[in-house]
Amino acid sequence: MGPKARGGRLPRTVWLLLAARAINRLGAFSLSFLAVLISTDFGASVATAGLVSAAFGLATIPSRLAGGRLADHLGRRRTIVLGLTGCAVAQLGIAAAQSLTAVAIFAVLLGLVFELYEPPSQAMIADCVGPADRVRAYSLLNAALAVGGMGAGLIATGLGRWDLRWLFVADALSCLACAVIIRLVLPGDRPLRRDPTVLRASERSVGIKPWRDRTLLLLLGCGTVSALVYLQVMMALPLSLARRGMRPADAGVLFTVSALTIVVAQPLLRLRRLAELSAPAALALGHVVLAAGLAGYAAAHTLTGSLVATVVWSLGDLVILGRSYALVADLAPPGGTGRYLAVYGISWGFAGVAAPIAGTQILEHAGPAFLWSGLAATSLALAAGQILVARVLAARESAPAEGISTTRPALRDGTRAQ
Repeated sequence: MGPKARGGRLPRTVWLLLAARAINRLGAFSLSFLAVLISTDFGASVATAGLVSAAFGLATIPSRLAGGRLADHLGRRRTIVLGLTGCAVAQLGIAAAQSLTAVAIFAVLLGLVFELYEPPSQAMIADCVGPADRVRAYSLLNAALAVGGMGAGLIATGLGRWDLRWLFVADALSCLACAVIIRLVLPGDRPLRRDPTVLRASERSVGIKPWRDRTLLLLLGCGTVSALVYLQVMMALPLSLARRGMRPADAGVLFTVSALTIVVAQPLLRLRRLAELSAPAALALGHVVLAAGLAGYAAAHTLTGSLVATVVWSLGDLVILGRSYALVADLAPPGGTGRYLAVYGISWGFAGVAAPIAGTQILEHAGPAFLWSGLAATSLALAAGQILVARVLAARESAPAEGISTTRPALRDGTRAQ
């Protein structure tokens, strides 16, 4: 994959990957309209459309795990291209489907390939940059996806008024474009080759299998709750605005402001005081800031108040995502980065199943103020939970012979414990 960048300058491979993923993100809007397509084109009930969407969500969980395994055994670039091509085929199938059964089949197929490219994309970043730059690199990936998401909204507005099926065609084309770019411009990579005898001894002594790493499982638990909070914001915000007499479409404005905040605020991650915080301390800070923004939603009854709250929680999100993925990447033993990131990434699959049910029920029976206050309290609980994470990491550092991984986690931005 080439030498790792040092001294704060990211390698060309990372920038090319970020550009390709931003192009892919430009078309990533069709899934929001899957249930609408099923209801309007095939006359299915809302409940049926919800079941198909839930089936897609469940299929993404094994997809993420498969992506991690393929990334480590088949190679990063090959797995990304495979996943993106599979997504394109499935989305074209949905666009051309003439029956509800066909749509359901292609939706499940889409779920099974939808997350294949995430673990290798994240692992490729870990391969290319040193520990000192991983937080910034993962934060820039988040920013690139945010920029693409802003453009995606505009494209969806235009095509959605014409024919919903064209949304899936456009999404498929963006996947193919991303696959071609990655295949042509990114350097090839090969999975790590190790002697079978050494591999078996290594797996017995340090457990390269991520499901045996209790530190990773703790982070997976925290990540699932964090993803649940984030998805609640994405799904419940339009409904919350409507209940307070504002236009649900204003949620698009708020999401755009969030994306802009994440992009513009990137230099904050390089501030010395923030960069020198330990990973648990930085994550705790991020969750506290996130909680402040969500509490702002609980009190806001105007668009202006909601805009201020959006900027605040987006700053917390900026800190959290970069740190969490960098920490997981540093926990992984040699040859296991893709699988570790895949296991951590299924937090989004778990949260994706629970978030729509929980958010709608709370809004229906308790109202927006209770929902946002509850999410703020959950974020504060996650901040407090970083004390346990810090203790587990400290114990792992003090007793490496009894740990799971032969690598030591980065307790500070770019500093491995020595």
